[in-house]
Amino acid sequence: QVQLVQSGGGLVQAGDSLRLSCLVSGLAFDRYAMAWFRQAPGQEREFVASIGWSGVNTQYTDSAKDRFNITRDNFKNTVDLQMSSLTPEDTAVYYCAARSGTYTKTVTAEYPFWGQGTQVSVSS
Repeated sequence: QVQLVQSGGGLVQAGDSLRLSCLVSGLAFDRYAMAWFRQAPGQEREFVASIGWSGVNTQYTDSAKDRFNITRDNFKNTVDLQMSSLTPEDTAVYYCAARSGTYTKTVTAEYPFWGQGTQVSVSS
């Protein structure tokens, strides 16, 4: 049974930092590309960042490029998203996702496995 269990998140002030973590089990983690998506109220789920199975290749949406950092630990089966300089526009439910293969994608339909979601709220 594949499980992606997320931790982290919460309520912070603008300018603060926050770290999200996703612990994966039930699959060969080092053969899966991982990603973070987010969904704000009334909006579609959108891509935030992704990382290939080796951890070398990463991709970010423009708004996250200079503020967020995605990393993975293939020994611990975890993928983290370190977020800094948060703004109210970052408020959303954040999801980690997994897809087989080394190549990352930015489309939700490409990811068959998802975490439960964690709320990130940034106050101004």
